[in-house]
Amino acid sequence: MPSKTQPDETPTAPLIPDQRREAMLRLLRRDKVLSLHQLMESLGCSHMTVRRDIALLEREGLVHSVPGGVRVASQLATEPSHVSKALIDPTEKRAIAQIAASFLRPGMTAYLDAGTTTLALVPHILALPDITVITNDFPIMQELMNAGHVAAIHTGGLLDHANQSSVGELAAATLRQLAVDVAFISASSWDLRRGVTTPSPPKIDVKRAAMEVAEQTVLLATSAKYGTFSTYKIAGLERFDHIVSDSALPEAAASGIHAAGLSLKLASIGKKAVGS
Repeated sequence: MPSKTQPDETPTAPLIPDQRREAMLRLLRRDKVLSLHQLMESLGCSHMTVRRDIALLEREGLVHSVPGGVRVASQLATEPSHVSKALIDPTEKRAIAQIAASFLRPGMTAYLDAGTTTLALVPHILALPDITVITNDFPIMQELMNAGHVAAIHTGGLLDHANQSSVGELAAATLRQLAVDVAFISASSWDLRRGVTTPSPPKIDVKRAAMEVAEQTVLLATSAKYGTFSTYKIAGLERFDHIVSDSALPEAAASGIHAAGLSLKLASIGKKAVGS
């Protein structure tokens, strides 16, 4: 009696492109990370075809390229602490802050969302005269404490101990009473398909309120966070006037963002910076 075909066996008939990419996603969801050679063998197709499929899936934020292969987009279950985030990608964050500083002008009111990437903006703010900073971040406020030329407003609200920030409706209510020229929003997870997401519901109201009262919104997010997602959606990428990341963002991801008509600026970390 002939044996039954197992669900993950390679079909004998050639797959159409959509079927092939769906099969690739099934394999990646099972194994998390696969090499190009493994995908070629499993799907029975060429290196060029696999690379083309990966590029299409990467544009949507469903997968993320790694040297020699690809990994499936991963879900962020919990928000890293401020201490943990401060140790990750410091070079990228300083480079992103350098680009973000180009949106600042004397006399502006700027909102700095809680995060270590926005914290990297503080030295640029200190160099400007006559500027007002609104933030829900305690480390940022601490940095501004002795800067007499900077008017600083803290939102107050529920204390998030791990992230050293204020969250929740009280913080959001403060923001709704203010007018902001530019809001710099941080992200722990983002991609083109799902937008900016968070595993922490109390953060949603604050970020959305800051975006609502701002004339201009700028997303600051390192490339390492692209292709990750969390349970709660804050906003689609189309809600941001500009996105600033770093030049390690995969080319396919950058192409997808540009193709969606979004403004993307990539800070150089050894590669030429790209703007739109």
